[in-house]
Amino acid sequence: MSEDFVVTDRGGIVENSHRIHAAVVDAEGRLLYALGNPMRQTLARSAAKPAQALAILEASGFDRYGFEDADLALMCASHSSEERHIARTRTMLSKVQAEETDLRCGGHPSLSETVNRSWIKQDYTPTAVCSNCSGKHVGMIAGARAIGAGVEGYHLPDHPMQALVKRTVAELCDLDAQKVEWGVDGCNLPTPAFPLDRLARIYAKLASAADRHDGGEDLSTQGAALARIFRAMARYPEMVAGEGRYCTVLMRAFDGALIGKLGADASYAIGVRASDDTRRLGADGALGISVKIEDGNLEILYAAVTELLDQLGIGSPELRNPLATFHHPSRMNTTGVATGGVSFPFKLREPKPDGHDSRLAT
Repeated sequence: MSEDFVVTDRGGIVENSHRIHAAVVDAEGRLLYALGNPMRQTLARSAAKPAQALAILEASGFDRYGFEDADLALMCASHSSEERHIARTRTMLSKVQAEETDLRCGGHPSLSETVNRSWIKQDYTPTAVCSNCSGKHVGMIAGARAIGAGVEGYHLPDHPMQALVKRTVAELCDLDAQKVEWGVDGCNLPTPAFPLDRLARIYAKLASAADRHDGGEDLSTQGAALARIFRAMARYPEMVAGEGRYCTVLMRAFDGALIGKLGADASYAIGVRASDDTRRLGADGALGISVKIEDGNLEILYAAVTELLDQLGIGSPELRNPLATFHHPSRMNTTGVATGGVSFPFKLREPKPDGHDSRLAT
């Protein structure tokens, strides 16, 4: 649809239009609302980390090495390389009796400007433990050892650990394995691509598993692992991102009611536990939300995700208030003069059986 954009202006003049795609599904994968192309083949990037973490848990690597829920949260993280993240990575390495040299991710500047400024002052060169994906890599080492495959080449597409990841991701998406495509992520591990609505489906399953676990339901091994992943991310949002980062602010604000995870180049996914809000939206239980900004702009992504929560009515306005600066990012020049803003002409649509869309009243 031509209006499925986020728009930025300067003095009321349209400066940029950022195309948005989104899918909202229930735990059964039923598409409830959409923007753009909800079936767009999308590289999930780091938004796929909870699914990759599931493969690690199913390899029995997690319990064998005595990892804690905070460690699991770091496996799902795109962290800011804060001292707590680096320290936990080193502790996790010791638990699997591995060294930093075993990691096949490289160092890079922090995702936090505060951390970067500190590093510059110290003339510090970040190494592999500083990678925002370091937790995932330690988890892959643990999984590889647990299945008896060895650590060497754990990051390569033909390694047995990655074969397990590929099977797990496809199963979680409810797709045949050949329907999931794979590229190489920035951290050197394989990263999946699948229709955008399947990313939402993964997160709906995570939230649904948490609901069923807390409801006392006897879960399958996979269901229990999904519930544990949700719980770890919700309990330790500071490990998933870092101070001031969107994922951390979002999960702190909702205090266990949802989890959210960024993927590089502007993909995002949220799993929302069952509530009056999800039932009002037509879900029989939990919801999954996935978003992709076509041009990869992260500032626009965070604004759009917050707008979608607003349009869906997930949480009260007061609950969403900590996200306000992300929702309406300031457009200021170097003298502090406001020069423009961000607007959201899009409206979520409810797909109809005939393939046409109807407007979601807001």
